[in-house]
Amino acid sequence: MSTTKRADADIIVGGQAVLEGVMMRSPNAYAVSVRTADGTIQSTSGPVARLSEQYPMLKLPVVRGSATLIQSMALGIKALNFSSSIALADEEPDDVEVANAATAGGPAGAVSVRVPKEKPQASTGTSAAAVGSLVFALVVNVGLFILVPLVATNALFMLFGASAAEPGATWTATLWSLMRSVRPTFGFNLVEGAIRVSIFLGMIWSMSRVREMRRVFEYHGAEHKVVMAYESGGPLTVEHARVQPRRHPRCGTSFLMVVMIVAIVLFSIVRFDTLLANAAARIALLPLVAGLSFEVIRAAAKKESGAFFRAMVLPGLWLQGITTQEPSDDQLEVAIHALETSLALEPSAN
Repeated sequence: MSTTKRADADIIVGGQAVLEGVMMRSPNAYAVSVRTADGTIQSTSGPVARLSEQYPMLKLPVVRGSATLIQSMALGIKALNFSSSIALADEEPDDVEVANAATAGGPAGAVSVRVPKEKPQASTGTSAAAVGSLVFALVVNVGLFILVPLVATNALFMLFGASAAEPGATWTATLWSLMRSVRPTFGFNLVEGAIRVSIFLGMIWSMSRVREMRRVFEYHGAEHKVVMAYESGGPLTVEHARVQPRRHPRCGTSFLMVVMIVAIVLFSIVRFDTLLANAAARIALLPLVAGLSFEVIRAAAKKESGAFFRAMVLPGLWLQGITTQEPSDDQLEVAIHALETSLALEPSAN
């Protein structure tokens, strides 16, 4: 483990908590380190394609944010699949009891032997399952954070507006009347944004009540502390990481909160008269919302960032009080292992 001051602390790094571990990413590589049941650290690593080098257009502001988000989601799912395979292997017994078929005619003649079980090796390549997981995640998020808030807000405005169903109408007619389109105003989008944030906060709160998720939040805290230790230019040691803050402005939690703020403003500008058109516009504008939010997060992470950008990420920083928890030294060690493994694959380190 490194104990010297980092000479390459200007390299932008980031990460993600996984099951009993951490994924760290540097510009050209990634590494996933997981603590196994026997206390050892198992890891996988590899290069990360520089999409901006293959497609120069992806270097443009706003555009680069959408490309980074998709690539990060794909890499995050790969990291989760690796950590899940380690967790499943740890839960399976090291050997299994098998009855001898030749003497299995009755209890008196049964012979039991113990056969060592070989633990499966995790696949780190892109697979159909990983692609399917990415598509499923996108569909669920669009439904939960785009369509549900829009339809619910539209129904509320119809219910308390002047265009509800006639008195005495059947329940189907009443329900259908609530789906009649309301042209979104800034107030409409504020309510929609509040519903979206409420769904998000409800999910975070629910996850924080699950013991297994608290472990993930602790590893999330370890990831932040190690990144902060690295960015400070100090040594990558448990002692130095332990005293670092566990809130970071570039965290995905902050990014999601900024996304919701940007969406309120942007959806107030681009609006239509039909519910279907507004739903389609929100989905079509997602890359722009993500790109703008990425630029806000990027600007807020700079030391010279202004008060506006710092204020934009404040809600996310507050929420990190839940999504990150104080890690143990063992968890910090795993995060350091992942970061050092990733940095070792950087061209500048070779």
